[in-house]
Amino acid sequence: MAFNRPASVLLALSFCALSAASAVAQQEWRTNDRVLRAIHDEGMRRSRLEPLAQALTDSVGPRLTGSPGQQAAHAWAAAQLAGWGAEARVEPYGTWIGWRRGPAHVDLVQPRTRTLEARLLAYSRGTDGPVTGDVVLFPEVADSAALRAWLGTVRGRFVLLDADPVTCRPTENWQRWALPATLQRLAADVARADTAWTRRIARTGMGPEQLTHVLGLAGAAGVLTNDGSGGWGTEYVHMAMTPVVPVLNVTCEDYALLFRLAQRAQGPAIRVDAQAQYTGEAPAANTVAMVRGRRLPDEYVVLSAHFDSWDAASGATDNASGALVMMEAMRILRRVYPNPRRTIVVGLWSGEEQGLNGSRAFAEDHPEVLAGLQALLNQDTGTGRIERISLQGFSEAGPFWRRWLDQLPPELADSVQLDAPGYPSAGSSDHSSFVCRGAPAFWLLSKSWDYGTYTWHTTRDTYDKLVFDDLRRNATMLAMLAYLASEDPQRVPRTMRTDLPADAQGKPGRWPECQPAARSIGG
Repeated sequence: MAFNRPASVLLALSFCALSAASAVAQQEWRTNDRVLRAIHDEGMRRSRLEPLAQALTDSVGPRLTGSPGQQAAHAWAAAQLAGWGAEARVEPYGTWIGWRRGPAHVDLVQPRTRTLEARLLAYSRGTDGPVTGDVVLFPEVADSAALRAWLGTVRGRFVLLDADPVTCRPTENWQRWALPATLQRLAADVARADTAWTRRIARTGMGPEQLTHVLGLAGAAGVLTNDGSGGWGTEYVHMAMTPVVPVLNVTCEDYALLFRLAQRAQGPAIRVDAQAQYTGEAPAANTVAMVRGRRLPDEYVVLSAHFDSWDAASGATDNASGALVMMEAMRILRRVYPNPRRTIVVGLWSGEEQGLNGSRAFAEDHPEVLAGLQALLNQDTGTGRIERISLQGFSEAGPFWRRWLDQLPPELADSVQLDAPGYPSAGSSDHSSFVCRGAPAFWLLSKSWDYGTYTWHTTRDTYDKLVFDDLRRNATMLAMLAYLASEDPQRVPRTMRTDLPADAQGKPGRWPECQPAARSIGG
């Protein structure tokens, strides 16, 4: 008898689901607040997260800044938020390089045939049709004259520009199964390969980005790179830094194959058909939605998440998860708390991956929000349930947060660690755009779910990686916190801690300085 999944797994999942349902039913409340109870009921029993996530990640897809997908996503989110009764708009703040990814196919054609797993880096030029060429290692060169001589040989060839991966097994796999001597030998081999390759590139007097540009000018058919995450079959895929040559990420196993063939002079050649289109300047924008406060319309509670993503996958956990949690929190609030005391805003920022540009632009363009900010709640660390809240160095914010968390049901609040007062972030995520201006913005951090290894900026960041039980909890918690911050009779103080750690040069620590938004690719 055949089953799609082992029966033991299904039984374990069923037991966990029943246990979770029982915990929800039996959880105790510390308050009789009817709005909090209504938020919990709406968020946990009638969540819309799954259909919203499926539409965004599967149908709209990734949201690379400057791409058609980004523009479609902003229009989609604004329509959803407006449909729930919020004042929603797509708010331009500048332009970015317009780029559209097309299909890509890469095949090994010599010394044998095999389809390879590879893709263009974001913003790379395409191949303008199928191109076949030899694959060569970037060589060891003694000086700039030797480099110039070698560059004369690269026309029509694909150049491997990263080190030999040595192994594509995750470190934890080696640690689990290898003999101690084997593990030690592996570590030495990896260190030796990385050191030798770093020295090889350094002898050119250029960094990898400049060298890629030079290879393109010399007529290389393409540059092949590898940026393995350390997990099984997973790659980080970021952006090309030059428009003059196709730059492709090749997965660890296939990059290592090409490296070995080229290193041993076994004549590797590949055929690449990778389509991409530059579309000129494209609008860069944020999606902003608000519900005006009934009593204090000039004071604001902001639900914050970046909406853009890299585009090798769907951008599900980075950061569709955070954006959808904020949208779902607004939906819940519109259902059970339609007339907030303070104005509640959802900010879905673009350009975060290129330097927090969307949130920086919003902070620059909306001094009234900065002046009236009660609290900004930012989430950008994956699909897991919130386990830590950093108060970002606001030294008198702790009592407010403890009071708010004390009113949440234990199932949501008891596992949350409050990092009070914490330290201000200089640029890790969009809360930093407000923290640097002394406005009370806070960072809500999630449980890992191997975020950094398998989904952050990777080829595997897809809908199936979302954990909806955790996201429902997060959206419900965010709606509750927004309600409590909106109704609090007091303003959250802006007192900033002064006992900041010294910098790398030993100088006294300083509150982070604000950086300007880049409102164009030239900016």
